[in-house]
Amino acid sequence: MVPFFRLIALLEGTSFLVILAVTMPLKYIWQIAEPTFYVGMIHGVLFLLYMVLAFAVHIQIKWNFGTLFWVLLASLLPFGTFVADHKILKKISSR
Repeated sequence: MVPFFRLIALLEGTSFLVILAVTMPLKYIWQIAEPTFYVGMIHGVLFLLYMVLAFAVHIQIKWNFGTLFWVLLASLLPFGTFVADHKILKKISSR
């Protein structure tokens, strides 16, 4: 389950950055709103999947609540899921 969670974490982080760096300027500078809707929808699904998988991995691996807190907080910050993958998930996956 951890490799799948790492994949979703990377996809969620990438979709977050695409929203910030690509679709928001399209929407607010050039008034092209359609990409924001579609990428936002994909990001929303990936975010929810990330949250569900974080709790599933927490139960499976028996993370302490501090680790779970940092993994969940990472999903709210730009580049956060990449940092969480490097600092937490990669180490768990290599066990």
